[in-house]
Amino acid sequence: MNSSSTTYSDSKKHFLILDALRGVAAIIVVFMHIFEVYCGGDYHKLIINHGYLAVDFFFMLSGYVMAHAYDDRWDTMTAWEFCKRRLIRLHPLILLGMSLGALLFFFQESSFFPKIADTSVAQLLLIMVIGYTLLPVPPSMDIRGWNELHPLNGPAWSLFYEYIANILHVLFLRRASKTVLSILVFLAALATVWHATTGPSGDMIGGWSLEPEQIKASVTSPTHCTSHISHSFACITPG
Repeated sequence: MNSSSTTYSDSKKHFLILDALRGVAAIIVVFMHIFEVYCGGDYHKLIINHGYLAVDFFFMLSGYVMAHAYDDRWDTMTAWEFCKRRLIRLHPLILLGMSLGALLFFFQESSFFPKIADTSVAQLLLIMVIGYTLLPVPPSMDIRGWNELHPLNGPAWSLFYEYIANILHVLFLRRASKTVLSILVFLAALATVWHATTGPSGDMIGGWSLEPEQIKASVTSPTHCTSHISHSFACITPG
């Protein structure tokens, strides 16, 4: 373990092995998105066609690390203090990502993103401001053609659900008994199996849009169930 340099002097040590695993998962996701450009929308043709499962790992790792960092501090830390720490930890890069996405937006104009050519600067600025809040963009306001939650920074959808998991944790999950948490883990596992066996495309990818099928994926796929599972297991595990 090594000391982590953060804003807070009472921050706990972090595990270097988890940093290494996070780096491997990030590389897998990057390569998946690179090859995504050449698959023509058919994810079965991707060379790393299950690379999206690395996002599941990010959620599970985030749940473990968050519980490790905060769950023995609730006697001295308020819910607002927790939220402030998480905002300081996560939101600066969200602002940077949205700004870079806006700056480079019109350079992406192509058949791959069919709506860019018809997007005005005013629309772009509006989407950027909404993106700064991390609130999801409805399909009617899409400016790239993929109906993404965050057209200026597509991967930000995972941070949106990260925030939801954080809110659930601070308001409910940290107070729940082991019995309740175990039931939630079991229900999340059932939802994962259901989605895996009933999904129309034979995979579990999804979550980046407010379209009905994407919402189903975001609620039932491991990409989001595991965020709750990991928080729950972290709370259940002693020490």
